[in-house]
Amino acid sequence: MFAVEVRDHIMIAHSLPRPVFGPAQGMHGATFVVDAAFFTRDLDEDGLGVDIGAATTVLADVLKPLNYQNLDDLAVFKDTVTTTEVIAKYIFDQLADAVAAKRLGPGSHRITRLKITLHESHAARAWYEADL
Repeated sequence: MFAVEVRDHIMIAHSLPRPVFGPAQGMHGATFVVDAAFFTRDLDEDGLGVDIGAATTVLADVLKPLNYQNLDDLAVFKDTVTTTEVIAKYIFDQLADAVAAKRLGPGSHRITRLKITLHESHAARAWYEADL
């Protein structure tokens, strides 16, 4: 299996309004470093699994509506506790849609798996990974 991984980041605000989250129940900010890995079983005639430029652009496009936003105010997260895992799955779904729409170029059809990792800090991260 081959993989190309690209990185970007988002700065968001949100609250996690359940007792299990302790002080994070209140409004707070977070900066997430986001890694998106695109997996293929083979390479094209140019030796590419995924075009890194296209992957970088598509990830930036997916993250743009989240950046500098209060997730509590976004309709897409209405009645949702926006844990790191939930945000990772949301980004996965948006990237899966981009792959299906062939937004990663002519090699889009070769992408068989995605892994989205959100680094919450230097010591903690969460991800969502699945086959397409």
